[in-house]
Amino acid sequence: MMVDNQSSVSEFILLGLPIQLEEQGLYYTLFLVMYLTTVLGNLLIILLIRLDSHLHTPMYFFLSHLALTDISFSSVTAPKMLINMLMQSQFISYTGCICQVYFFLLFAGLDNLLLTSMAYDRYVAICHPLHYTIIMSQRRCFFLVTVPWVLSSANALLHTILLAHLSFFKNNILHHFFCDLTTLLKLSSSDTTINQLAVLTVGLVFTILPFMCILVSYGYIGATILRAPSIKGICKSLSTCGSHLCVVSLYYGTIIGLYFFPSSNNTNEKDVIVAVLYTIVTPMLNPFIYSLRNQEIKGSVRNILSVGKCSVYWACDSC
Repeated sequence: MMVDNQSSVSEFILLGLPIQLEEQGLYYTLFLVMYLTTVLGNLLIILLIRLDSHLHTPMYFFLSHLALTDISFSSVTAPKMLINMLMQSQFISYTGCICQVYFFLLFAGLDNLLLTSMAYDRYVAICHPLHYTIIMSQRRCFFLVTVPWVLSSANALLHTILLAHLSFFKNNILHHFFCDLTTLLKLSSSDTTINQLAVLTVGLVFTILPFMCILVSYGYIGATILRAPSIKGICKSLSTCGSHLCVVSLYYGTIIGLYFFPSSNNTNEKDVIVAVLYTIVTPMLNPFIYSLRNQEIKGSVRNILSVGKCSVYWACDSC
């Protein structure tokens, strides 16, 4: 719904995914399955870590928080997108849009910083194995989770407050399937210089700095492996870091593809497609990456399944 120039908009129109109307049923089913897989897969990771005492280590402590963040991150955008596709509706209220921006930035930043904390954990495990339990104490693990929450909340609040002070008079059509901050800034009829500056500076700090910390961590890890090269050591290091490296590559690969290789044609469509990758596809793949490449997770699944079978057999025998 377009509004006149005398009043601010009360809702926005989300144009959604660049797909044909007759294909929406197929894509709705596909994205519903992907979202449910994301939720169930990450919940399974959290449950396994909670139930298996062998997984009560710093590595899996961070992984459980990452899984919870992935569920929350995907839930910010996917349910609204699915409802709009099902109901053939494109509207989102102004308040709902602002809230979506806040929670999207919160969990995106949290995801980013948790990956950095996990990289530090892997660095300590491989480069300082004898002092690992001392360095990665319960207090430090709590600190490495609390700081990302505080920083991500502050970052999201900053952008949301700046966004809330803008006016939207001329246009309320978003070429996206959720309320993307940069897309909203393009629609505003106010001066967005401060907003753009905040996006640039804070965005660089929240993206480049954590990425550099991850690279430095793995640089030290690589140097440690090369100082004492052995097939057993390399295999152990790959087992320890392989899953995290895959997730980091997937996460930052989409960001680099979006922001560092812009295309002049079909920019809106490209942004929407890349957004689908990092909001829906990546959170869905993370549980598979960690479970398929991690022997401890596999062992935990087998143990729980065997306990379940024993319980069933015992119940049947007692009957």
